[in-house]
Amino acid sequence: MNKKALVESALFVSDKPISLSKLSEITTLPQEEINFIIEKIKQEHAKEEKGMDLVETPEGYEFRIKPQYRDKIAKLAPLSDLTEGMLRTLALAVAIKPPVKQSAIVRYQGNKAYGYIGQLEKKGLIKTEKFSRTKLVKLTDEFEKYFGKSIEELKKLLEGEKI
Repeated sequence: MNKKALVESALFVSDKPISLSKLSEITTLPQEEINFIIEKIKQEHAKEEKGMDLVETPEGYEFRIKPQYRDKIAKLAPLSDLTEGMLRTLALAVAIKPPVKQSAIVRYQGNKAYGYIGQLEKKGLIKTEKFSRTKLVKLTDEFEKYFGKSIEELKKLLEGEKI
């Protein structure tokens, strides 16, 4: 069995990032070997003729569509890895001038927002900092990479402007 193909297949079919330990468990390969294979896959996908990059997130590794192809294929699976609640939480964080207080998001979405904020932070799209009795929710650079647009461009989209 081709070990690289096995790792690549696992990364491709997963609907969320996969950690080294989980890849090791699935493939029964040692983590050191998985690391070597991941680097090889990254190098191969860095080439122009590939449409995806293999990226490391706080949760693990995942394939992402290269920015230059995102707009063309977005209709096929728009934001498929984010739940509706997570998307609403992000929309609030963008629509309200960032950083936004966690308490403001909870006021709009209710207590489920705490879970969404935790999931978004795990994905590396936002970060939180203690602020008085609440937290400040800030968007990260990973947020802009994920959406392929700057925060300013997304604000304009929310306002209905063309960019």
